[in-house]
Amino acid sequence: MRIGELAAQTGVSVRALRYYEEQHLLTSERSPSGQRHYPDTAVAHVLMIQCFYAAGLSSKAIRELVPCMHTGVATPAMRARLTSERDRMNAQIADMAKARDHLEALMTAADGMVDGETRCAPLSA
Repeated sequence: MRIGELAAQTGVSVRALRYYEEQHLLTSERSPSGQRHYPDTAVAHVLMIQCFYAAGLSSKAIRELVPCMHTGVATPAMRARLTSERDRMNAQIADMAKARDHLEALMTAADGMVDGETRCAPLSA
């Protein structure tokens, strides 16, 4: 498929797809006229790249995972990297859950307004 088709199927801009190639996250074949052509598997690959970016991984970290994404086989080094990224995400999720809980406590306090003023109790650590 051509780059425009891949962009349409994934919701990722053509510019971003070119960037993925520059960063060696995605590969394409070139036609004699220089047009990029991607295999059908590129859709799932791009969606996974997007997911990793959304999770906070850098281009460098994603590039290290590309061989595993293609083969499904991870070296011990890749496995350690995957574990490290998972642990980082879990810590980030825990921090976000704590922040959400504090926000909900503030919202509950705001629901108990007295004389038009919100009285927020200090948050405990």
